[in-house]
Amino acid sequence: MLAFTLRRMLQAIGVMLAVGVIAFSMFRFAGDPVNQIVSIDTSAAERASIRQSLGLDDPVLVQFARYFIDAVQFKFGVSYQFRLPVSSLLMERLPATLELAICATLFAMVAGILMGVYSALRRDTVLAKLFQAVSLIGISLPTFLIGILLIYLFAVTLGWLPSFGRGEVVKLGWWTTGLLTVSGLKALIMPAITLGLFQMTLIMRLVRAEMLEVLRTDYIRFARARGLTTRAIHFGHALKNTLVPVITVAGLQFGSVIAFSIITETVFQWPGMGLLFVQAVQNVDIPIMAAYLLMVSLIFVTINLVVDILYTVVDPRLRSTVGRAS
Repeated sequence: MLAFTLRRMLQAIGVMLAVGVIAFSMFRFAGDPVNQIVSIDTSAAERASIRQSLGLDDPVLVQFARYFIDAVQFKFGVSYQFRLPVSSLLMERLPATLELAICATLFAMVAGILMGVYSALRRDTVLAKLFQAVSLIGISLPTFLIGILLIYLFAVTLGWLPSFGRGEVVKLGWWTTGLLTVSGLKALIMPAITLGLFQMTLIMRLVRAEMLEVLRTDYIRFARARGLTTRAIHFGHALKNTLVPVITVAGLQFGSVIAFSIITETVFQWPGMGLLFVQAVQNVDIPIMAAYLLMVSLIFVTINLVVDILYTVVDPRLRSTVGRAS
């Protein structure tokens, strides 16, 4: 088990090195950073002085080594647009993005598993067919359209929920949360549903398909022959074995939720990292763009590592396989 974890960690480090090269390349090929810092009438001498202060005259390998060392310490330079350290900007926006992503994932997991289990066990009922129709709608409609429709219905027409912003937040040290205020909870509902709807439909369809497959296996027939209750068979045996692929999808989709929250945060003007990234693209703010790429990659790699380890915890067969491989 230890050897397996170490191998996965080495692979994760290799991926982050590759992403670091891509992020560093953005500084080399996305234009001259000096042009984004100074004005048009800046003299050539001042430009040369700025280039020297930024270390842009150093060899490429020296620049990459310096960039990598700074990135390991979460130092990503200064934003061209805001004239502030990129790390402080990201840390300021990180709570909003994580709060939205966690709530969206919880919504997708709870609703998707419940709807998937019901659709598998009561697949001929009207409600199960309705769930199937909802899943098709959730997969087919783009995220921005779902957000606009929710804003039109619940904010414009009914006036129940706010159409933009995060609402009132409470500071808990460096962390800010809107879960402790009424306006914060109201502001979170529509973005969380918009962001989690696509993941919910994927989880629901996966749980339904896996549940139907598991219910046809021999050990379920044997459990019925032993006289176990229907509840014990469905939830003690079938559902437990269904959760292995669900863990993979939920873990990877959590990384996708963070990475692709850009659209949702833009539609609802949610003050998270996604909205900051959109503003950076509009202003060609390369330090923010590169830092966002590294942070999202780190989240993906970490989630993949955790999911691989959880596999061996949930499925005993994988534990034995990993032990033989080690």
